[in-house]
Amino acid sequence: MAQERTGVATLKGNPITLIGPELKAGDKAPAFTLNKSLTEAATLSDFAGKVKLISVVPSIDTGVCDAQTRKFNEAAAALGDNVVVLTVSVDTPFAQARWCAAADIDRVVMLSDYKENSFGEAYGVLIKEFALDMRAIFVLDANDTIQYVEYLSEMAEHPNYENAIQAAKALV
Repeated sequence: MAQERTGVATLKGNPITLIGPELKAGDKAPAFTLNKSLTEAATLSDFAGKVKLISVVPSIDTGVCDAQTRKFNEAAAALGDNVVVLTVSVDTPFAQARWCAAADIDRVVMLSDYKENSFGEAYGVLIKEFALDMRAIFVLDANDTIQYVEYLSEMAEHPNYENAIQAAKALV
């Protein structure tokens, strides 16, 4: 049975339960397999040798998730070719593709955790009550060691964009 963490996060002030460990800087990033489409998967090793800024959002169709993904898409251009920005949500690949087309998102790699929530559980962001992934940011170095982590304590708040972007820049 996976670890359950209570008292660490809320949705509009109401407590929620996170499933999985709390990862910290210095931890080796858990491997993952996520969907790029219904038939195409992506793994952590697909991005080997690159710095990875992983932006986790509950649902791309909400205001904060929309803003977060747009902000990191904008930042991706300035981060250079040695950094990949991944956005992970439990939205289906269809919903992600539709949203990206409408929002003109072209620098962020959208990945879906909708099938098994395995990313959410491995990274400690799976919300037990909703089967969504909690808002969080992970920056991994080229060797897949976590160098920066931000778990949001309130689901409806924005992450610290500048700290995450600076953490990624520092690794290039």
